[in-house]
Amino acid sequence: MTFQINGRSAALVLAFVAGLHVGMPALAQARPVEKFEPAESLEGNYLAAVVAGSARDLGAASIYLREAIRNDPQNSELLERGFVAFLADGAMNETFRAAEKLIQRDATNGLAQLALGVRALKQKNYAAARTQLQRGGRGRSADITATLLAAWAYSGSGETNRAIDTLERLKGESTFDRFRDFHAGLILDIAGRRNEANRRLKAAYDAEKTNLRLVDLWARQQARTGDSEAALATLNDFERNVRPNHPVVRDAIAKIGSKEPLQRIVGNTQQGAAEVLYGLASAGILQGDEATALLYLRFAVYLDPGHDLAVLTLADILERAKQTEDAVQVYRRMPENSPLRPVADIQIGLGLEQLGKTEEAVKHLEGIIAARPDDVDATSALGNIYRSRKRFEEAAATYDKAVAKLGTPSRANWDLFYSRGIAYERIKKWPQAEADLRKALELMPEALGRERALVLNYLGYSLVDQNLKLEEALGMLRRAVELRPRDGYIIDSLGWAHYRLGRYDEAVTELEKAMELRPSDPVINDHLGDVYWKTGRYLEARYQWNYARDLGPEPEDLTRIQRKIDKGLEDPAPSASAAEPKKDGG
Repeated sequence: MTFQINGRSAALVLAFVAGLHVGMPALAQARPVEKFEPAESLEGNYLAAVVAGSARDLGAASIYLREAIRNDPQNSELLERGFVAFLADGAMNETFRAAEKLIQRDATNGLAQLALGVRALKQKNYAAARTQLQRGGRGRSADITATLLAAWAYSGSGETNRAIDTLERLKGESTFDRFRDFHAGLILDIAGRRNEANRRLKAAYDAEKTNLRLVDLWARQQARTGDSEAALATLNDFERNVRPNHPVVRDAIAKIGSKEPLQRIVGNTQQGAAEVLYGLASAGILQGDEATALLYLRFAVYLDPGHDLAVLTLADILERAKQTEDAVQVYRRMPENSPLRPVADIQIGLGLEQLGKTEEAVKHLEGIIAARPDDVDATSALGNIYRSRKRFEEAAATYDKAVAKLGTPSRANWDLFYSRGIAYERIKKWPQAEADLRKALELMPEALGRERALVLNYLGYSLVDQNLKLEEALGMLRRAVELRPRDGYIIDSLGWAHYRLGRYDEAVTELEKAMELRPSDPVINDHLGDVYWKTGRYLEARYQWNYARDLGPEPEDLTRIQRKIDKGLEDPAPSASAAEPKKDGG
């Protein structure tokens, strides 16, 4: 449902955001501009930009391309690459300058025309906006973007009837019904035609009651028209059946309960156009088109910097693309009064940790907890940072504080007990660890198959490691494998359980499967060597241990593996690494 762009621009979008889809390892993180030194030649800057783009480093790509364009301003391909990189990086002034030059050379460049149409909307030059949008690409996808934005441009000019007539062009395709009714309702509400607005917004809501934005806007509309009970019913239905404890919903419920008025979210043309782009970006993400969604979200945040869901979604895409520093900067732009601000604050802390700034991350989260003492999520996030750094005593103590703030645990809290259980297990407080891991299983919804497999794996593996409840542990690990049959780490756990039970033939079968799935994991190869030794396959055992040694095991494991290579398996007890199962899955 996104805007039609020509083949070359589409390829460039994918090239510069390729890491979102192909899983290419990140070679660099996006960094501030001043850290980059341009090359001395056009070729050097161009090649540096290509490497940066392949590494998902849009900030660097945009810097090098800017320098390359200065060296060769007549190069159309270079200009188009720069345009896409500038937009993906959020450098909007450079984006618009490049778009102007592009359409002078190729007026059919749909993405460039869209960019200039968005700028005209921002500047309240609505006639120019409609002209730019009309000149854009053609096709079904282009029509919905251009039509929705043109309708808002008419609304900005005070031509409400023409805006609604423009939206009616989308009539007849059920795919577009929600967008048509939703934006018609918002435009009519701004024009003061409340009854018509209510009818259109309700139609959009009835068509898709699981969409957070529709739920929030319809509930606000109900509350603003004096029907607080209906608004609460709308919100509670979403919380009960779709997503419990969402901060946007909880905030709206709290405000209605305290008789605080719910403000209109979309109150002008710029906010309406941003809503169009956010909605289409969200639809694109559901269809797997995160590359174009990133560009649409850049436009949305440019039009409406206060659009908290657009900010959050943009930062999330950047984070998953391993552009952590850029993601942190976007999270920092979350409006202070947004119910999503606590979420953004936590993600900033976790992002700092990913960037290796542990002490800064800890200080940041401690500041949040001091300002919001009842914030369970912030406290839990601080515990996660300690745990990721193997500071398990501090992690357990922090998780204790988070649990103490809970009151009655709910389904949403299963991961807190799982995390605390891991910390307890690592500091040898097994009774507490077992209780927490079982609590996590009790709270966890059955639908969370992947996550359930991880908890079953950790609990089952830990029981096996301590020779406790071995048959029950074996059942847990079998269930974990059923849930994740291609997870080499979990299959390794099952194989190790068979080993501890003396079932060496079964252990060989499972560990060989695990090794095929994770051939370069030192722990799995070490385990396979142990079971080969127990079945009399001494030459193969030493081969596996040598291979495990060369894969870079933990230092304490390296010493033990070398001893086995030299002397064989003298002690049948499990390896030290078995105490910490591979719990994050494959």
